[in-house]
Amino acid sequence: MPLSDDEKTVLARLYLKVGRAERRNRLLDAYYEGEQRVEQLGLAIPPELRRFLTIVAWPGTYVDALAERITLEGFELPDETESDADLWRIWQANALDRESKLAHLEALKFGQAFIVVGAGDADSPDAPSPDGGDEDRSREAATPLITVESSNEMAVELSPRTRQPVAAAKFYTEDGVAHATLYQPNVTVWLERRNATWVEVDRDEHELGVVPVVPLTNRAQLSRRHGRSAMARIIGLTDAAARALTNAQIATEALAVPQRYVVGAQPDDFKDKDGNVLTAWEAYFGAVWALKNPEAKIGSLSAADLANFSGIVNHYAALVSGVTGLPMRYLGQATTNPPSAEGILADESRLIKQVEDFEVGAEAAWERVQEIGVRIRDGEWDPRMKQLETKWRSAATPTRAQAADAAVKLVSAGILPVEAAWEDMGYSPARRAKLKALRDAERAADPVLEIARSLPSQPAAAPVEPADAVAG
Repeated sequence: MPLSDDEKTVLARLYLKVGRAERRNRLLDAYYEGEQRVEQLGLAIPPELRRFLTIVAWPGTYVDALAERITLEGFELPDETESDADLWRIWQANALDRESKLAHLEALKFGQAFIVVGAGDADSPDAPSPDGGDEDRSREAATPLITVESSNEMAVELSPRTRQPVAAAKFYTEDGVAHATLYQPNVTVWLERRNATWVEVDRDEHELGVVPVVPLTNRAQLSRRHGRSAMARIIGLTDAAARALTNAQIATEALAVPQRYVVGAQPDDFKDKDGNVLTAWEAYFGAVWALKNPEAKIGSLSAADLANFSGIVNHYAALVSGVTGLPMRYLGQATTNPPSAEGILADESRLIKQVEDFEVGAEAAWERVQEIGVRIRDGEWDPRMKQLETKWRSAATPTRAQAADAAVKLVSAGILPVEAAWEDMGYSPARRAKLKALRDAERAADPVLEIARSLPSQPAAAPVEPADAVAG
């Protein structure tokens, strides 16, 4: 069936949003990669001096420092004490260990990324059959398909009341043909571009009730729900540092060594004995010192002091550090002494807090993704998913010895069980299960130790009173 007028209008609005985002993202990506052009810096550099252009990649350093600390480790349902194995199976079946990292990086770079949830392949090996056999696999039982998408290809419209998507669309090109997918609460439509018109190819009336697209947003604000790039506030400082470094490069080439000058020389002074004109280097180091004119003068200009450029770049680095919370060592500024473990933690406190704030928004997005995925798989909404909790790896960078020492103290004091200490140490659910099995096997091999551990502790013996005191 052809698209309705409302669907055409929504698709056109989303197409314009994707186009605007793509143009904005092209510039942001150049700053992330350290490939911003001269025109973006406002420099009028002659073509012969363009090779001296020097770019600093501080925006990319900042984004990477945040993204490297964001790692999702599992999901917990309200009635469980361990990560839910079934939800983690869905996560790993969609390679989200890797793909989630790409989504987080995309959101930090451009302000927003998207996660799409759909029905999995009913013939997938991960899709169990209702009777436990290998045949008659049902569509509802298949593992949901979860993909991450770029804001270069996808856009959403949010409800002004619920802040949830009411429509979304993805635009992409495959084999030279433009394609689009329109997501609505109860239907998904696949389209192709033919003769400058979107033509419907397929339609799925899934009656899900929600748009199966979840935005993953960085620094959302009440007035800017689509988020903002983490690099936005340091682009101006990056341009200023690049200008200073480019000027330093040109000054180094022209003024870093003493310059010599000659007054009163004749053209023949720059020719060899056969009358051939000397090259620049030969003239500079050779015959230029033997001049025919006795009144000619030779002198030199002292080299320029370029230390001021270093001070300027250091100043901009300090400003970037103040804006972002990046430690100065991340910006290439060496410190006199290597920082201690406590110093590192204090130095990175703002960076850690920024990661934790990002994880608050990402947590809501991934929990919504799992909720929709379970609904697609089971055919009904699971009320427990409303209380789903996401577990993240610590954003701090403690040493292995620090983490182990803290775990030993907490377990010895009875504050944490051993299993919780394993989790704090960063072991994966599979690794924790294996450690538990090894510990159980070790206990089974030593029944005396197991019995001793199960016995209550003996109370201290009462002091024996003197006989005369008893008699009295």
